[in-house]
Amino acid sequence: MSVDTTRRAESSDERTSAAYAPNLTVAVGSDTIAYRRFGRKSVTLPPLVLLQHFRGNLDYWDPALLDVLAADREVVTVDLPGVGGSTGTTPDNVTEMTRGALRFIDILGLRVVDVLGFSLGGHIAQELALIRPRLVRRLILAGTAPQGAPDLHRWSDDVYAYACADNITPDGFVTLFFSGSDDSIKRGWEYLARTHARTEDRDPETTLVCRDAQYQALMTWGIPETGKLERLSAITQPTLVANGDNDTMMSTKNSHLLAERIRGAQIRIYPDSGHGFLDQYPMEFGQHVRQFLGR
Repeated sequence: MSVDTTRRAESSDERTSAAYAPNLTVAVGSDTIAYRRFGRKSVTLPPLVLLQHFRGNLDYWDPALLDVLAADREVVTVDLPGVGGSTGTTPDNVTEMTRGALRFIDILGLRVVDVLGFSLGGHIAQELALIRPRLVRRLILAGTAPQGAPDLHRWSDDVYAYACADNITPDGFVTLFFSGSDDSIKRGWEYLARTHARTEDRDPETTLVCRDAQYQALMTWGIPETGKLERLSAITQPTLVANGDNDTMMSTKNSHLLAERIRGAQIRIYPDSGHGFLDQYPMEFGQHVRQFLGR
């Protein structure tokens, strides 16, 4: 997704460690996977692996959020195959995306991780917890939904037009991810400014081929099938579910459904916000995640 930031909120020129973390690569089979690894290495806390949303790359993570998360642990952000700076082909289903994430984690030699999955990344995070239950210690599911959930398969015409446009404008992005209030829109422009403070060594934008594969994966995951919800009973890791109070892409009610079906799950719903709640409230969400993961 290409976002022109000619119009954007003013931001600090301070260079945070997350915003300017070096680009790294690792060979995973025949693919070269791009990632960033930063933060304070802990002897007690496992690395936190972040899995990104539809059409997002390494640069779409909010540096303000990342700096909070990395205050007491290592954080790893990654482009899965075919995304951003990674080579290979983007799978058109969540299962194969998950296997790509597992191969990457294994190559890094990570035996235990915490996982934060946002949107499509949250679908993958659920599969990680199910396929490799002893790998994932704790799980954060942000702005996402369970497989087979209601009102997930077909986005509204407006959401589809904004999310799948060949070229997404800044106004379109803010409209899609933030609520319509003046405060939310203001915070949306501030988020864009933070994510575009990095002007060198930026991650390549995702391609339209990647978009089409990820969209197919999302729609397949969203085919209504109530029997699929039973899978959530096998997620036994401590889980935090989070979303805005008006997510028009994944439907906030599906966050409540996740929390109801995953035993012992905690849930936080952020006011006056949509799919991009974590970018609207990066400091608050970051601290809530830290509290949940432990320090």
